[in-house]
Amino acid sequence: MAQGPRIEESEMVVNGISRKGQGTTLQLDREVVERAWKAYLKKQSGSPVNGVSFWSFDKANKSKGIYAIKNGEIDTISSQPINIVSKVAGGQDSTVVWWSLEIGGKSLSQGDTPKEWDRSAGLLQQFARNLYLEDIQSEVDYAEDVVVYSKEEAERMSKSASKIKAKIDKNLEEKAAMEAALASRTRELEQLNQNIQKDLNRQELALAAKERELNEMNKKLQRWLIRQEVAQQEMEIMRQTMEVVKAKISRMI
Repeated sequence: MAQGPRIEESEMVVNGISRKGQGTTLQLDREVVERAWKAYLKKQSGSPVNGVSFWSFDKANKSKGIYAIKNGEIDTISSQPINIVSKVAGGQDSTVVWWSLEIGGKSLSQGDTPKEWDRSAGLLQQFARNLYLEDIQSEVDYAEDVVVYSKEEAERMSKSASKIKAKIDKNLEEKAAMEAALASRTRELEQLNQNIQKDLNRQELALAAKERELNEMNKKLQRWLIRQEVAQQEMEIMRQTMEVVKAKISRMI
């Protein structure tokens, strides 16, 4: 990049005709190179040549990356009209930009027309250098966009993480409160069960005592019935007593 892309003299078959020219290989996608090539030509001429122009010279015919130009005017190379055949070919990783220039019916070559050859090579080299710089700048711009996006995304993730942490802390507090309430309720239930058990025990004791009392009263009742036969008066008294006892029994059951 410091010295510029290398320009080599080479021959290429274009539309079935072998031509001598010069070209350079760029480690860039062909479509990217061709679009940049077109934009560069349009910028130089300001008028379209099949959609794009090279410099201010005659229109060119373009087919599959091939440009044929007759009587073009490129003062930086020569004051005479120039016929040009240019071709862009390659793939995603490597692209060749090649052109063949003819002045006065003679093709430019490094041996026969060194000055013109160097000038055209300089233009091709400048184009390639500019394209590399644009590609690097696009990578820098993309990297800067990624940095900005990553920073914004990191800030967004940080805010989201803070919100999630706050929710977790709140849920932990609620969980602790629920556990404390559950533990308290469990103790209350245990105490209640103990109290119920005590009440049951007391009721069982009271029931046993009542059963003994009833047995004793039944015995007394039998004695009163026997005595009833002895005397009517005593029987009446016994009956009254029995009624009282029965009333007590009814209230107790």
